[in-house]
Amino acid sequence: MTLPTATIEPRYFRDVIGHLPTGVTVVAGREPGTGSPAGLVVGTFQSLSLDPPLVTFSVAATSGSWPKVRAARHFSASVLSDGQHDVCHAMSSRGADKFAALNWHESIEGSPQIAGAHAWIDCAVVQELEGGDHVIVVAEVLRLQAGGGRPLIFHRGSLGGYREPTP
Repeated sequence: MTLPTATIEPRYFRDVIGHLPTGVTVVAGREPGTGSPAGLVVGTFQSLSLDPPLVTFSVAATSGSWPKVRAARHFSASVLSDGQHDVCHAMSSRGADKFAALNWHESIEGSPQIAGAHAWIDCAVVQELEGGDHVIVVAEVLRLQAGGGRPLIFHRGSLGGYREPTP
């Protein structure tokens, strides 16, 4: 049985879905062979399973950065902190060396981690699934650590910080 598909204009879909706030996460690894850092920003990073510990995120099938990170098979996810707008913009660019002006260090696995991030999660790619115009990545969590501050949030086309709820 084939289900009917709704005709939804892509821009309207994006505008409505944009009402859902998301965290801003840099997914980064080292290109095999050159050892150069490679990374991208994702707004879909989330936990998938506690046992085993798994996370998931999606990336555009046309991404030029994801194949470089994927090739390493290991990556580090840096959950950006409020105030790291410049990191988000640098990692969202199509520039040759996105890491040139950023403060970062290596994880135990050798993957780039953004200094001052809200949290770091080292992962190994387990599976990739087709998801329309995106690839859904499932990864095993190898180690993780919480940082400080508040997370950077993307909401309705803008970056901002998380605010504690008022009683």
